[in-house]
Amino acid sequence: MKLAASILSADFGRLADQIRRVQAAGADYIHVDVMDGRFVPNITIGPLVVEAVRRVTDLPLDVHLMIEEPERYLADFVSAGASIVTVHQEACHHLQAVLARIRSLGVRSGVSICPSTPVQAVSEVVDDFDLLLVMTVNPGFGGQSLIPATIDKVRRARELLDAAQSAAELEVDGGVNASNAPALARAGAKVFVAGSAVFANGAIEGNIQRLREALAPVGTV
Repeated sequence: MKLAASILSADFGRLADQIRRVQAAGADYIHVDVMDGRFVPNITIGPLVVEAVRRVTDLPLDVHLMIEEPERYLADFVSAGASIVTVHQEACHHLQAVLARIRSLGVRSGVSICPSTPVQAVSEVVDDFDLLLVMTVNPGFGGQSLIPATIDKVRRARELLDAAQSAAELEVDGGVNASNAPALARAGAKVFVAGSAVFANGAIEGNIQRLREALAPVGTV
């Protein structure tokens, strides 16, 4: 199991320091939420910030593109230092081609599905992605509460991957905290994106420790 710290909830005035603390505390990925104000109603960051983050950590950068026409920007984010590029099924007219393009750029490909999108929507491209991200909130803003029905959806996603004998990581994102992470783990999630649960009150080290302790009975983190 892996922890992906989402910098959407970080203090951007101290971003470099907070990323270094996250790494020292044992996070596995730095999760970067990219929003365009079109696919979701919020606007966040672009390749220049990813490039700056890359300079202060050697952790894999898990770049989540919540944008329309993501194929236009794949090379820019890979050049900036992305290790994994995840696009939304709902934003891609030709999803297989987009996932193939990501791999051709030399990084891992990911696909994300919103709460209302059925797991079967990605069944035809299961050989083309290295990570499946199940959104447990509607994308666009940090600090939301997890939608309870998505826990069973994670279970269905695990069944899809197992039936296909896929080695893709199953990631969850949205409202993940120490209270609900064990249920998500039991449903089959392996990568846990946490923003508020990591950066709340600036207590990064203690917050990560609480997440690890919550997951310890379920598996190794």
